[in-house]
Amino acid sequence: MTFRQSTTLADGRELFYYDEQPAVDRNAADRRDLPATATSSQIRWNPLFREWAIVAGHRQTRTYRPPTSDCPLDPSRDGRLTEIPASDYDVVVFENRFPSLATGSNQQGPSLATPAGDDPATDEFLFRSAPGIGRCEVVCFTSDHDTSFAQLPPSRARTVFDALADRTSELSRIDGVEYVFCFENRGEEIGVTLSHPHGQIYAYPFVPSRFERAVDAARVYHDENGACLQCAIVAAERKAGTRVVAESQLWTAHVPFSARWPYEVRLVPHRHVPDLPSLSADERDDLAGIYLDVLQHFDRLFGGDPTPYISGWQQAPVRRDREVWHLAAEVFTIRRAPGKLKYLAGSESGAAVWINDVTPEVAAARLRGE
Repeated sequence: MTFRQSTTLADGRELFYYDEQPAVDRNAADRRDLPATATSSQIRWNPLFREWAIVAGHRQTRTYRPPTSDCPLDPSRDGRLTEIPASDYDVVVFENRFPSLATGSNQQGPSLATPAGDDPATDEFLFRSAPGIGRCEVVCFTSDHDTSFAQLPPSRARTVFDALADRTSELSRIDGVEYVFCFENRGEEIGVTLSHPHGQIYAYPFVPSRFERAVDAARVYHDENGACLQCAIVAAERKAGTRVVAESQLWTAHVPFSARWPYEVRLVPHRHVPDLPSLSADERDDLAGIYLDVLQHFDRLFGGDPTPYISGWQQAPVRRDREVWHLAAEVFTIRRAPGKLKYLAGSESGAAVWINDVTPEVAAARLRGE
C-alpha cells in the first residue's frame, strides 16, 4: 500500500510524498526564499498538419545540468535546501518550477486559469492560439542520486506506479485537460538536464496528434470488428513469439513489428484497461517486476554501459474513446550500436518516415540476450 501526504513549497507549488510506510513525518517546511512562479506559454495550431505546438520562451532560464552537489532533486539535508524539504523520501511528485504548461498559481480546485503572458488567444483559422494551460509535474523515483529506475526494488517500482496512477486521476479532473502523459527521459544523449532518477507528467489541453491517430485507428477497428486493436496485436505477438522480449502472467513486452527505433519495446497488459488508474493491485505488482526486467534488458544491450532511453505511458484520452483504448508503455533507446546514436535526419525529421537500421526480430533477440 502507498501512503500520500501533501505540502506546499515556498512559491506556492504543490508537492506530494508517496511513502511505503504509514505515519511518516512529512511536516518539514520549504525554507527557501523563492519568487512567485510565472509562465508565458501558448499553444499554437498548425492547420497544415493538424497538430498543436507549445511555445514556452520562459523555459530558457531553467536549471541545466548542475553538479551533483547542487542537484535540486536530492533531499534537503546538511544545510542545503532543495525542491524536496524532507531529509529523505521514497517517491515525490511536485509541480515543475519551469513548466511548459501551467494552471494559475492562485487558482483553487479543479479548474484552469490563464497563465500570465502578453499574447492574447486568437481563433483565426490560420493563426489559432490559446494560453498554454495544463500542468507539468516532476516525479522523483528515489532519494538516491546515484541509482536508476532499473536498480530499484520491485516494491519501489510499485510505489512509483501508484504515484503515476494517483496523479493521472487527479490531473484528469482538471477542467480543460485532455490527455495525461507520464514519461521518463534517461541519459545525457536524450538531453536530460538533471541526472537524478526522475520522470515527468504532462497534462495537456489537447490530445497529442500521435495519440489522436492511434485512437482513430482503435475506433475504426472496433467499429469494423467489434474488438480491441491492441488486444489483437498483443495476442498475435504472443502467438508468433519472435518479437517477445519478456512475458509475465499479466503483461507482455514485445518489439513492434514495425518498430521505428533500433531497440524499442511495447509493454502491454493482457486485460483491456484504458489507463494506469484502472490497473488492479495484482496488475501493478506484476508490472513492477516486468518493467524492471525490460529496463535491465536495455542496460545489458551495450556491454553494461547504461543505455539512454525514453519511456512513456500511452493512456486513454481523458474525455473521449476511452472504451476502445488499451493502455501500453513504450520504451526505446536512441542508441543503435555501442558509441553510435540513431539520428533523426532528413527522412525522419523532415518527412516523418522512419528508417530502422535493426530488424525488429534481431532487436528482440538481442534484448533477450541471445
